[in-house]
Amino acid sequence: MKYPVVIVIFFFTISAIFSGCVTNEKENMKDKKPQFVVMKSEKEWKEILTPEQYRILREKGTEPAFTGKYYDNENKGLYVCADCGNELFHSDAKFDSGTGWPSFFMPASEKSIITQSDNSSFMHRIEVLCSRCGGHLGHVFDDGPRPTGLRYCMNSVALNFETGKDNPYAKTKE
Repeated sequence: MKYPVVIVIFFFTISAIFSGCVTNEKENMKDKKPQFVVMKSEKEWKEILTPEQYRILREKGTEPAFTGKYYDNENKGLYVCADCGNELFHSDAKFDSGTGWPSFFMPASEKSIITQSDNSSFMHRIEVLCSRCGGHLGHVFDDGPRPTGLRYCMNSVALNFETGKDNPYAKTKE
């Protein structure tokens, strides 16, 4: 009779220890949110952004398809974050995905953006954020063209366009 009680106590002790580890691991993961160079309060963002920019960039909204000013832009230049001016995408990487949003197959640099899991709207997607300010830009999908096979589907409202900025990584044509 003595052994079953000891075994039960042992299992409760072990499960309590492991459940504490799991809880601590989850709490540690919460602490690992990215730190951004540009940090502003909600009030400061509202002062510098239009209501539509705030809804998309800070509240993770989406503009309606085929309504953004850049989905059909064919000019050469650089797309930057509307929040902070961070260089995001070169026009050389832009393509017509037929989705109604500006789409790119690669960012301006590996450090331009960060991605994170997004399980909102009853689906799993990969969210794209500006690496400098954390502004929501859109999502990335794995149905894009070569060479990456990725489609960075961005909200026009989250972007500004600087005409004539050359892509230093583009191959020169002879």
